[in-house]
Amino acid sequence: MSEINDATMTVAALKAQVQAFARARDWEQFHAPKNLSMALAAEAGELMEHFLWSTPAESHAAAQLPAKRAEIAAELADIVIYAIEFANITQLDLASAITTKLAANEKKYPVEKARGNSAKYTEL
Repeated sequence: MSEINDATMTVAALKAQVQAFARARDWEQFHAPKNLSMALAAEAGELMEHFLWSTPAESHAAAQLPAKRAEIAAELADIVIYAIEFANITQLDLASAITTKLAANEKKYPVEKARGNSAKYTEL
C-alpha cells in the first residue's frame, strides 16, 4: 500500500473523506457556516497556544520537537478538516478559491515590491 501524503492525496479525495466522516456521524446538521467558521477560529487559537510567548526562532525549534510536532500536526489537521468541511457545506471549490486568491495576491504583492517585505499591500 502506498503512503498517504501531500504528493499522493488530492483535494477531492480529502473533501470526500471529510464528508464521509461527518455524514457517518450525522454531523452535517450542526455544520452551518457560522459554526464551522467559529470552530476554525477556535482550532487556530489552539495551534497558536503552542507558540505563545516564543520568539520566531523558538517557534521554529518547537515545531521540530517530536512530541510537540505531533501535537502541532493534530491542531493543524483540525483546522484543515474544518476548512474542508466548510468548503463542503458551502459548496465552495477549494482549489479554485485558493488559486483565485493567489492570483489576486500576485497583483497586490508584486515580487519587485513585496520580496523580503512584510508590509501590507496598501503600504508597499
